[in-house]
Amino acid sequence: MKPFQFQKFTINQRPEVFRVGTDGVLLGALASVESARNILEVGTGTGLISLMTAQRNKESEITTIDFNELAADLAQENFAASPFVARLSALRQDFKTFTSDQKFDLIISNPPFFELNSSSKDVVARQQQELTFEDLISKSTSLLPETGRLSVIIPWSAVEEFSVIAERKGLFLVRKVQIFGIENAPAKRAILEFSKTGSELLKEETFVIEKAPRVYSDQYLKATADFHVFG
Repeated sequence: MKPFQFQKFTINQRPEVFRVGTDGVLLGALASVESARNILEVGTGTGLISLMTAQRNKESEITTIDFNELAADLAQENFAASPFVARLSALRQDFKTFTSDQKFDLIISNPPFFELNSSSKDVVARQQQELTFEDLISKSTSLLPETGRLSVIIPWSAVEEFSVIAERKGLFLVRKVQIFGIENAPAKRAILEFSKTGSELLKEETFVIEKAPRVYSDQYLKATADFHVFG
């Protein structure tokens, strides 16, 4: 498969590993990563989100895990070819059984979000087969300090379900970015951020990817200006 070229790193891709997509780019560009030092990415795939995070936060140390051994190997290959290799590591690991002596300031994930179905395309990466919302939230709760955050991108239709599970597990919504694929269309995705302490002031934002078909919005161009190779 053709590599995906960003300004400061290259993403090699394989048919067996979920490819670079808009969801990953958005989470990598918009998640609140600035103050985090110890970061864990769950389900890293190609390593895209962690590479973007490493570029944005030069003080971060990032551990990534993926259930798919081919994905973990590919992420490590992409890390090794990047200028951020010293701060990145990839592990083949089932998040449900993952253990760590340290807590993480930020856990970030573009999790599987489709219910189990008959599709054979990217089953582990797309369907909640090996990792459900409840699995992700429960384990994250045990790995976050009081001031830590869980940051995810999920379908807009799943926001209420995810938020209810999170609150039941002791994580409270502190930031919500409503994402529209195109202006004046229904919401498509949401970036949600949770913490144990919560806040009465929920930060709510909107983000539009395209202002017209195949014409990126000013928001998208600004958010990805340090990453995409435009032109």
